[in-house]
Amino acid sequence: MAANVRSAEVEKKIRAAFEAFDYLSNQTVDVREIGTIIYSLGCFPTQADLHNFIAVVEEDETGYIHLDRFLPAMTAVLLEHKFPPISEDVLLQAFEVLDIEKKGYLDPDDLSQYLTEEGEAFTQEEMDEMLTALTDHETNLIYSKDFLNHLILDPEV
Repeated sequence: MAANVRSAEVEKKIRAAFEAFDYLSNQTVDVREIGTIIYSLGCFPTQADLHNFIAVVEEDETGYIHLDRFLPAMTAVLLEHKFPPISEDVLLQAFEVLDIEKKGYLDPDDLSQYLTEEGEAFTQEEMDEMLTALTDHETNLIYSKDFLNHLILDPEV
């Protein structure tokens, strides 16, 4: 794939992820959303890497990140594979820890309860967005294959 075509595809993914959190449609997001945006792009930086990245893209410590600064920095991260993704095996193991009965699916209410009450808890708004993307709308369940497909990106894109 030509480098500029690949770069354009990467930028398109980054824009879409950024715009999902640009609630005012003014090409800015709250700095606290940057980690979630980066994770949604299949990257899992250390906390130190995340803080360093934010220091590069945040203007004047305003608490907001502008797309014009985020886009080129995040494009470089993705094209250079700076924040490696979590392997499919590790993600499947995490899913299986929650799927105690080994059914191959999770109930959205159970997942929501776990992710809002344990560890670094998600907000209800974050859970609603995640469940909308992950839940099979016919069965109202979260299947492991769908879960993995949402979290694993093609390394060539």
